[in-house]
This record gives sequence, C-alpha cells and structure tokens, in this order.
Amino acid sequence: MPARTTPIAAAIGGAACISSSAVLMRLASTSASITALGRCVFALPLLGALVIYERRHGARALPVRSRWLARLAGVFLAADLIVWSHAINAIGAGLGTVVTNLEVLIISLMAWLILGERPRRSLVLASPVMLAGLILVGGLAHLGSTRAYGTDPPLGVGLGVAVAFLYAIYILTLRQATFTRVAGETAGGPRTAVAAPLFEATLGGAATAALLGLVLHDFRLGPSWPWPTLGWLALLALTSQVIGWLLITVSMPRLPAGMIGALLLVQPAGSVALSYAVLGERPSALQLAGVVLILFGVLVAVGGRAQTTAAAADELMAAGTPGVGADEGTLADAGGAGYWRRSTRIIRHASAASTGESASKSP
Repeated sequence: MPARTTPIAAAIGGAACISSSAVLMRLASTSASITALGRCVFALPLLGALVIYERRHGARALPVRSRWLARLAGVFLAADLIVWSHAINAIGAGLGTVVTNLEVLIISLMAWLILGERPRRSLVLASPVMLAGLILVGGLAHLGSTRAYGTDPPLGVGLGVAVAFLYAIYILTLRQATFTRVAGETAGGPRTAVAAPLFEATLGGAATAALLGLVLHDFRLGPSWPWPTLGWLALLALTSQVIGWLLITVSMPRLPAGMIGALLLVQPAGSVALSYAVLGERPSALQLAGVVLILFGVLVAVGGRAQTTAAAADELMAAGTPGVGADEGTLADAGGAGYWRRSTRIIRHASAASTGESASKSP
C-alpha cells in the first residue's frame, strides 16, 4: 500500500544506519564506557536542536511520565552499549550484532514469566532453530582443526544474550514513552514529538554511562585518542543515535510488529557484511550457518506474531475503540496493537515490581 511506503523506507534506512554501530565502536578503539558516553554526548546537541524545531512547529511537550520513562530507557541503553562492547571484543562486530536479535525470544519470555501469557506456536517453533544458531555462532560445535572466529566465542555469545535482554527492555520502555496520544484526539490535533523521547533517552544514557564508567573504573582512552577516536564516536552518534533511531522511532508506531522485526534484520545482515569488508572479520562456515539459523528463526517468530495480532487489532478498529484508527499511525496499527499492548503491560508490571506501587495506578 502507498501509505506504508514511507514507514517501510524509514525503517529500512534506520536499520541500515545502525548496522554500522558495532563496526564504528570497534574502530573507536576505546573503553566500553567512553564508547557509550561518546555516542550519547555527541548526539545530544543535534537531538536538542530537533526538539526545539519540533516544538516551534506545533509538537506538544512530552508529559512528565513520558520524559522519565524515556530517561529510564536510557539507563538500559547505556548498560546495553557497555556490555555490547565487551561482546564485540570477544566475538567480533558482525556476530556480536546478530546475537542481540534474541530480543524476539526475550520479549515473549518476559510476557510469559511476568504476565503468564503462553508463547505462540511460531515462537515455539523458532526457538530451537535460534538456539541451534547460537551454538554454532558460539563455536561450541566446532571440531578438529576448524576454529571459530573470536577471542572467546562462548563468552561473546553469553554477553550477547545479556545485551538482548537489555536491548529488549530499552525498546519496550522507549516505545512506552512514545505512546503519548490520548483517547479521542483527532488527526488535526498537536503533532506527536519524535525527537523528544529519543533526546530524553539519550540524556539518561549519557548520565548512566558516566556513572558506570566511574564505578567500573572504565575510562580508558585507547591508543588512537583523541582525534581518530572522537571522530569515530561522533560518526557513531550521528548515524546510530540520531539518524538511525529517529527513522526507527518514526516508523515503529506505524508498522505491524512482525514487519518491524523483519525489516530490522537489515541491521545484523548489514553488520556482518560491514565487519567483513571494513574489519576483515572472517567467521567460520559453521558460524555463518548459525547466523542464517538465527535470522531465519527471527523471521518465523515475528511472522507468526504479526498474523495473530492483526486479527485482534482489526476487531478493535471495527469496534471503534478510542485511539485506534487508520489515520493515527501510533500504537494501534493493524499488526502491532496486541503486541504493543503486551509490551505496555510488561512495563507496567516491571514498574510496579520495582516501586512497590500497584500496576492499576498506571494510566
């Protein structure tokens, strides 16, 4: 459909931008905390300018709750980037990016453990495929003279799984922060801010990265400091934290969840290709087979989820549920309504568990 063209193009462009993240992090050649801090700090001025531009052109200010949710997302972003740097050092930029796509399993696991929602059949079918891919990527199936790529592939896979957890929570929390549209609001009302949630998340990420760097004594500058390192970090901030995530933030509420998952496979595939061309990384044949299995498992998992949630969303739209309409381009898209409703409930339950407040108090 023509109406889908722009969101799809934005999602592909954003995924292509962030596919360079791991390669640029490796080229920066500095500590994990400085890498996370640099990515956030260099992005803040640009995002701040975009926030001012949005406000001057009619976008409403973020509610207080949304600002703090976005900053909380930034906490997980900083932790994600720091752990991810160590995973990249252990297994390489390309493979380290592929493993993080386990977030598909993580989100459904959270729904099962926190909400008691049983995993869908497509996810059950995809899980063993993805786990088999993990075994191959981690080098656990290599025998004889065949050697897996990476200084410590099993450690890299383990850290990658931790990154997937952090990344999933970051995505869910940031998505909850962007859901500011109220029931009954018309298409002619104030525009929803796009840069503001990302600015707040990046601000939270910068503060957390600075704090973790101090606590972990991880502020090591590296051999190429200052100019090559600062240049790579600035490019990382521009391509990933600003352009890439703005495009994804724009497209995410307007596309079915399953389609988003499929389009974001551009990131790991692009990262493997870039790491091969730029860094000279050469994963073994078995590890590349593992990459194929993981990405195939993601497609199976999100494909089945998209089909199931589409029917539920169509019923809501037919019933005239407030805030659910073909013009709105936010939470209630045909494929994503049920999925994001689950995500919202996960965040509410997690918030209640950490604050001691009742989940029913959340709007």
